[in-house]
Amino acid sequence: MTAPVRSRRARRGLIVRIPEAEPSVRGWRERLDPSARAGVPAHVTVLFPFLDESRMDALVCSALADVLRRHQAFDLRFERCGRLPEVLHLVPEPDTPLRQLTEAVADRWPEAPPYGGRFAEIVPHLTIAQGQEDAVLEEIEADLAGRIPFTSHVASVELMVHDGVKWQERASFALGE
Repeated sequence: MTAPVRSRRARRGLIVRIPEAEPSVRGWRERLDPSARAGVPAHVTVLFPFLDESRMDALVCSALADVLRRHQAFDLRFERCGRLPEVLHLVPEPDTPLRQLTEAVADRWPEAPPYGGRFAEIVPHLTIAQGQEDAVLEEIEADLAGRIPFTSHVASVELMVHDGVKWQERASFALGE
């Protein structure tokens, strides 16, 4: 038996955890969202991918803490589902504070554009399922109709690192109060 192959370069991302979503979406995410099976909690992505591990040092962590501390903690409400190509997600409202966090980090590190620059628009969302037929997505939406709305207080941003097998939290950065 051979050991799992681990990536030499760990991937990094910044997220806001949404623990209030877990009771409603955990089962669906574990089945239909590969990131959940790899250890990522219910979340909204702030910036992915973030800097290469060779760039991550105490100065970058300090600068990231400074950037994030300039933004006030905020509440999000999740009342409805939305769809992106091949993705069913919960829509955070208002999404402006999330967009502002993404823009602030990307402005500070322009070499780390959101989603590697693949998308022109920032669309904050909490992914539930990916790559499923419409009938499956409709089943999930019907199930979630009785489990939403809920509200989440966002007071920090987490740095998540993927080692080639699992995602783990490496640091947490508080927002201003």
